[in-house]
Amino acid sequence: MTTKALVVIDIQNDFCPGGALGVADGDAIIPLVNQLIADHDHVILTQDWHPAGHSSFASSHPGKAAYEMIEMPYGPQTLWPDHCVQGSHGGEFHPALVWDKAEMIVRKGYRPGIDSYSAFFENDRTTPTGLAGYLRERGLNDLVLVGIATDFCVAYSALDAVREGFSVTVRLDACRAIDLNGSLATMTEKMREAGVTLV
Repeated sequence: MTTKALVVIDIQNDFCPGGALGVADGDAIIPLVNQLIADHDHVILTQDWHPAGHSSFASSHPGKAAYEMIEMPYGPQTLWPDHCVQGSHGGEFHPALVWDKAEMIVRKGYRPGIDSYSAFFENDRTTPTGLAGYLRERGLNDLVLVGIATDFCVAYSALDAVREGFSVTVRLDACRAIDLNGSLATMTEKMREAGVTLV
């Protein structure tokens, strides 16, 4: 019985070109991701799922602009354009993504007062999504991560997965990055140091 699972991170309209927080070539990875989905017995998807007026949106902070940093009770927070609002077109999975094989969809960022990059924990680093328990209960210990964005949700998910005791591979060819102020190099090095396999 396989212990491997593919975790597909946030391939949503708002993170692809033309979206509110579009990542360059974000949609270019979809054919490869679809092939990886077809090749894996176990597939889990994550979905950014913010209520309108979320605390991570720059529009919720008068006088602040997107990509500025603020301090939240749980630490530093990048302010983002409004994106992946619950029930919106931008929050939907990209139409080219063949995701119907997914056994689980983890929605994150739905708590109004806290952002969530990782598939495993909210940004306070203590509130779990439940994914780790789900994987353990099913005996899925070997994770392959793909999706958007390499330097935020993919990297935070990979680092948390290692901390939770999983074996983690990130397929960089099936990811795309925002690269905000050198974040791609920083987070790639953090993943490497943590023992994430980068291929």
